[in-house]
Amino acid sequence: MRKLLFESLIRLPLTEPAPSPSDTAMEELTASIDEAARRRLGRSLSIRAVDAGSCNGCELEMHALSNAFYDIERFGIRFVASPRHADVLLVTGPVTKNMREALERTYNATPAPKWVVALGGCARDGGCFAGSYAVVGGVSKVVPVDLHIAGCPPSPTDILRGLLALLEHVNTGGRAS
Repeated sequence: MRKLLFESLIRLPLTEPAPSPSDTAMEELTASIDEAARRRLGRSLSIRAVDAGSCNGCELEMHALSNAFYDIERFGIRFVASPRHADVLLVTGPVTKNMREALERTYNATPAPKWVVALGGCARDGGCFAGSYAVVGGVSKVVPVDLHIAGCPPSPTDILRGLLALLEHVNTGGRAS
C-alpha cells in the first residue's frame, strides 16, 4: 500500500486533455439554447434522462454536461428526476423488451409540450444490438421521436447543438430530424 501511495505522488495522473472548443464558443452555444428555451417555454429547459438499455457510453457523455467544464446548469438547462417536471426526454440505447413499458409510462407522465430526443446510434435504430431477441428496436418504435442525435457516443457539444436545433425547430412549429 505504501509503495502505491509513493508511486501515485510521483507519476502524473492518467487523464485526457480538456476538450478543444474555446470557452467563448461554448458560452455562445449554451446562451443560444437558454434564449431559445425561454422564448419557447418562458423558462429554462428541464431534461429527464431515460436509459432504455444502453451500454452507458452515451450516459457518460450526457453526464459530462454537468461537469465543471460544460456546467450547463449555469445556463438554465437542468436534469430532473421526475418526468412530470421535464420538457425533454433524452433517451439512450436501444429499447429493450423489459424497458418498453417503462419508456411508454415515462412518456405518458411527461406534460405537454414535450419532446423526445434519441441520443446515439443505438437509440436511432438499435445500433449493434439490433436484431437481438431482447431488443424491440430504436426509440421511435415505442414513442414518437422529435430529434435523433447521431454518434456512438455523441460528444457533449453535439448534444448541446442537438438541443439547440430541437428548440429552434420547435419554435417554427415542426419536428426535428
